Amino acid sequence: MTTSKRLNFELLRVASGSRARLTRFKTLHNEVTTPIFMPVGTFATVRTQPLDVVEEIGAQVLLANTFHLMLRPGPELFQKFGDIHRFMGWPKSVLTDSGGFQIFSLPNARNMTEEGARFRAYTDKREILLTPELSIGMQKTIGSDIMMVLDECIPSTSPHDMARAAMERTHRWAARSLAARGESPQSMFAIVQGACYPDLRRESAQTLREMPFDGFAIGGLAVGETSAEREDSTELVTELLPDHLPRYLMGVGTPRDLLEAVHRGVDMFDCILPTALAQQGVVFTWNGKIDLRRGRYRLDEGSLDPSCACAVCRKYSIAYLHHLQKVKEPLAWQLLATHNLTFYMKLMAGMRETIKNDTFLDFYRAHREKLGQSDGGDPPKRKPPHKKTRPAPLQVGRFEIVQNIETAEPGIFGSAIRDTASGEFVHAVNAPDKEAHRLYVEVPKTLHLLAAQDLGEEVPLVIWDVGMGAAFNAMALVNAYEAAAARGDRLRPLHIASFSENAEALELALGHPWLFPHTRHAGPHTIWREKLWESKQFPVRWELFYGDFIETKSQAPEPDLILHAAKQSAE
Repeated sequence: MTTSKRLNFELLRVASGSRARLTRFKTLHNEVTTPIFMPVGTFATVRTQPLDVVEEIGAQVLLANTFHLMLRPGPELFQKFGDIHRFMGWPKSVLTDSGGFQIFSLPNARNMTEEGARFRAYTDKREILLTPELSIGMQKTIGSDIMMVLDECIPSTSPHDMARAAMERTHRWAARSLAARGESPQSMFAIVQGACYPDLRRESAQTLREMPFDGFAIGGLAVGETSAEREDSTELVTELLPDHLPRYLMGVGTPRDLLEAVHRGVDMFDCILPTALAQQGVVFTWNGKIDLRRGRYRLDEGSLDPSCACAVCRKYSIAYLHHLQKVKEPLAWQLLATHNLTFYMKLMAGMRETIKNDTFLDFYRAHREKLGQSDGGDPPKRKPPHKKTRPAPLQVGRFEIVQNIETAEPGIFGSAIRDTASGEFVHAVNAPDKEAHRLYVEVPKTLHLLAAQDLGEEVPLVIWDVGMGAAFNAMALVNAYEAAAARGDRLRPLHIASFSENAEALELALGHPWLFPHTRHAGPHTIWREKLWESKQFPVRWELFYGDFIETKSQAPEPDLILHAAKQSAE
């Protein structure tokens, strides 16, 4: 195994009783000390934040996206300016993602082959074949400090054979990416894949560590698995990665996620949550998450976090920030994002300091439960990891799966979920995904209602999903939105409010993703666990309200459209 000298990586300390690491490396632009959080600057900008503010709060590395920058502004601009640093006025490091996750997010608009991913650009509709060589060539043109190999990302709940095929292709693409780098001084990280299968994760890590990469990322997580599965996969992989190179967990996550992953030996993170949730009025504090849309904050004279010294906490009351959020003032998004990013930087700085002082384990124990709280409540209950060897049940509560039902197409058989109490199917057995699309997208002309206008394009379209069932209908809306946005359609934000007495039908479907493809998405898994899912790429928010509809409807925002499995009506 060859040791890379591009980053001059140093492992400074490992915390007692933990795998938490204090490390240091030097990129082409600055020295970096980890653990670090990298703010996401997808389009060469961190949403709502001037870059001098981002630098002032302590960001050492920004993440930009090759896929989006390749489409707009395109390689010619970076060739003219020299690199992304001069173009955006950022003096420190930049890491560029390869575009693999963005291709994964276009399931109905791309074709994967050994050569690469073929898709239609959302900017001008031209067809593009994104190969490892094209991805690395674009990253060299961008001039990032750290490049990522092109990988094939799939849902973490995918069957074993699908996960293996994607992993092996990722390995072949990794070798092609290394060859495409040539003699460039830019560093390059490989990406360990394998979904939530320990044997595949182990094989992927062992294969990639034999190649001369400058660091390793853990990919394919935060796309449908439980927190426990994500932590188990992270711990397994970090055990197998070399100690003398950096480790990067991609797309994760909440403050508690970061703390847990650092405890398991991860050095680098990125996630859009600090800015994306700020847009929704959600902020992170040392006592957990706060949702400023709640009426309880209307008269609160206190600060967001009494222990936070950021400019927002020093100057503004919760009541004022609640008001800005309520009237949809863009300043709310900016201020809350500043606070959230500052909090993430302080959290990472706290971890670095306690690893240095060898008190990290005390820091971990003191904060792990508080960081998981929401509005001062108890931390969410965490389910044990699903045992892969145990067959998923065909019945949960009063709902059962009926298989091998002949559909409207002669000779074609399918599966459906039936309510044993009434004998009725949750959805007709004739292609429930297609029926849900027709009833929830086509009939009410939902995409027409979502089309952004010059006025009010930032105002969400609120849709009530009465009777969630197995989430076929809600996912029809989500998939239609994501496909339209990927095509380049200008859409208003979407807010789905689902109502259900329980989640038994959804739980049943989640256990059988090979029968119900709509569950191969992060949305249904997250809504089942946390009753709230927000897209990491698009302004889509999905909430679940348990209980009697008449009693719970007052908790949801006023609807623009009310849809029911058996009846659609516009209001």
